[in-house]
Amino acid sequence: MVTRLMALVKGLWYSILSPVFRLAGSGLLRFTRGIGSTFRQVRDYDWREAKLRDFRFLWRFAKRATVPVLIAGAAFYLSVYFGLFGRMPPVSALKALQNHTASEVYSADSVLLGRYYIQDRTHVPYEKISPDVIKALVATEDVRFYEHSGVDARSLARVIVKTLLLQRESSGGGSTISQQLAKNLYPRRKYRFIRTSINKLQEMIIARRLESVYSKRQILELYLNTVPMGDLYGIERAAERFFSTDASTLSATQAAVLVGMLKANTSYNPKLNPERSKQRRNVVLSQMARYGYLDPARADSLKETPLKIKYQYQTHNDGLAPYFREQLRRELAAWCARTNKADGTPYNLYTDGLKIYSTIHSKVQAHAEAAVRTRMAALQKSFDAHWKGRDPWESEEVLLSAMRQTVRYRELREEGLSEEEILQEFRQPLPMKVFAWKGGVQKTLTPWDSLRYYQRFLNTGLVSMEPRTGYVRAWVGGIDHEYFKYDHVRAKRQAGSTFKPVVYAAALEQGIEPCTYFPNTRDTYARYDNWSPRNADGRYGGEYSMRGALAHSVNTVSAKIIVQAGIGETINLARRLGIRSDLPEIPGLALGVAEISLMEMVSAYTTFISNGYQTPAVYITSVVDRTGKVLRQHQPRENRKQVISYANADVMIALLQGVVEEGSAARLRSEYGLSMDIAGKTGTTQNHADGWFIGITPELVTGVWVGAESPMVHFRTLSLGQGAATALPVWADFMGRLGRDRAFRTVASSRFRPLPPHLQARLECASFLDDAPAEGEPGDFSLGGLVDKIFGNRTRDEQAQERTRPEQQVKQDRREEEKHRREEERRQRRERRRERRERSE
Repeated sequence: MVTRLMALVKGLWYSILSPVFRLAGSGLLRFTRGIGSTFRQVRDYDWREAKLRDFRFLWRFAKRATVPVLIAGAAFYLSVYFGLFGRMPPVSALKALQNHTASEVYSADSVLLGRYYIQDRTHVPYEKISPDVIKALVATEDVRFYEHSGVDARSLARVIVKTLLLQRESSGGGSTISQQLAKNLYPRRKYRFIRTSINKLQEMIIARRLESVYSKRQILELYLNTVPMGDLYGIERAAERFFSTDASTLSATQAAVLVGMLKANTSYNPKLNPERSKQRRNVVLSQMARYGYLDPARADSLKETPLKIKYQYQTHNDGLAPYFREQLRRELAAWCARTNKADGTPYNLYTDGLKIYSTIHSKVQAHAEAAVRTRMAALQKSFDAHWKGRDPWESEEVLLSAMRQTVRYRELREEGLSEEEILQEFRQPLPMKVFAWKGGVQKTLTPWDSLRYYQRFLNTGLVSMEPRTGYVRAWVGGIDHEYFKYDHVRAKRQAGSTFKPVVYAAALEQGIEPCTYFPNTRDTYARYDNWSPRNADGRYGGEYSMRGALAHSVNTVSAKIIVQAGIGETINLARRLGIRSDLPEIPGLALGVAEISLMEMVSAYTTFISNGYQTPAVYITSVVDRTGKVLRQHQPRENRKQVISYANADVMIALLQGVVEEGSAARLRSEYGLSMDIAGKTGTTQNHADGWFIGITPELVTGVWVGAESPMVHFRTLSLGQGAATALPVWADFMGRLGRDRAFRTVASSRFRPLPPHLQARLECASFLDDAPAEGEPGDFSLGGLVDKIFGNRTRDEQAQERTRPEQQVKQDRREEEKHRREEERRQRRERRRERRERSE
């Protein structure tokens, strides 16, 4: 129907209106010239000697011009109204107006983490805009706003004279707020002739339509949310940028500053031009006093106050959790593309004003970032001193590989340049801003020297997760998001010894007792290409229980355990624990040769403290649209599965506590003075290229990885490059900060639940024996040894007592275990009720 109507109008235009319009146009031109001549005659006339006959020329001119002017005006109006100079928005479109609004990410404690936008705008309702803003706006931009219906007749007269007749670009401020809103919503187009007149008339028509659809309050709300304020939009974002507050709390002087910017965003910007901004502010205050919106005496007093701003400007690299926000952006953009609105179109992350509520806790995140910044700066200083100005790599291949991964290299290759020509381009000096721990610095470097500079830096990843919910509370992907975009929480690196707990858990699941002893001998595995694992410290001899072998990260024992438990069974368990990376079916898997992400490893470790339940990582609790409709909601304990037994999970925590109490993580007590219960595992890969520490506390599981972008860049000694010296200090600093924060005061004294007696009994054995146990004792692989595996690490007399133990005692142990299990189930039910109450609130 609309198409047919438009075709009819166009037919009328070409057959009738267009010739009339051309004729009227020539008449309008003559009329305009005549008006100009008349104005000059009036200006130069001596009014003291005026006679009636002197004004006859005006009457003659009016009679000649009336008809062509009326015809031309009507034709011009109709042509604009019916969209011949560009389609006009119908009333239905105006009713459905929606500004491009930024989507916002919030932390679990309701702190705004960041925005995703094309236009940096946050919509704010009229009720949350300071009355001083409304008063300043009306007094300065449209004093008769409440009296007209979109077009001010007095201003229109000025527009006709200056714009339509004299063809000036500026109308001298004749636009109403409604017309300015129309211009904000539908930007002006470029035409070959009389473009200002066409645009002005279009804005008038749209303004009248807006006034017929919306109330005055709604128009003010729309205007103040659409008006450009430099590189951002709307009063809310302007209040945040220039005064670090929100639109509801703006004072009269602050409102005057922001309203004053509307005349010229740059000229009256209080940051760029403070003196001009102050002058313009005072003009706005004078207008408010003139039209009764402000007491004149108070206005004079406010004019004398200095211009005070509290400026804050943030890019996507600034603020809390930039790596997390970037990961979220990619995931949400894909989710929006496959999620449709009511009208069938997909959501747009950058324009639809979504509210994304994450699990990140702003205070936990801040402590994590502070720990990374402090410890990594100190570690980098140690690394630079260790190499004493030398390049920490043996081959230039490190730089060539880094070069081939750059955008500059790919663009030059697409232009057809050879490798040699690209190298020449990379050796041309350029001004650039480079990373430094105290802030970016400007330098003139060649891109090749820039690669050399950045390859020297060690980087890190840290992620902290609540074990029972899977909620990610902190996510630090690197040392600085502006200069190092690669996110090391998701990056895959060799896991080293942090994979060993997976092997030990698989052994427990296969029925191998924790007090089974394994000889610390270097064996050769002919079946696997004569592979022969070595211990990092080069020490052999004696025998280890599981606790001792895990505490001291004994490679030879880990190899024996994975072979005995089964490589396939270990891989199957790793999959159940949530590890999706490729895992080679070789015994070297026990030593962490697989490349696995930090997020996967931390998620796997949460199973040990969660009674054997594997809970996937969660970092989005809900997504809400601009109307408050919930589009996506996480259900607590969703996809939660028990993947190892309750008992074996508890045993694993006890084994991992040995790493802290007597093993490679003992520094957490002796050097860093952490007093909470801790279980964890350090990890170091070949040539010390990767350092790991994953620590478990009753409330959080936190993992840290440290290394350079290239595995070829590393410390030269184990003492400096091991995970206990690189990753563990970051973890300790982070937990120490949490423990000192009153908001997390329970962290410093948190305790694991005590093991029930029947599980404690399974662990009552020495970590290490200098000599092999006697035949029939744990560790012997004879028939007697197999019997010992069933009854644990006890002497033959103790085993005899076990076999002859009264049935009453056996039943008592079983009742204890059942009681413990019921208590844990009740605790979990209480926790679920608490979570439901929090969601309802």
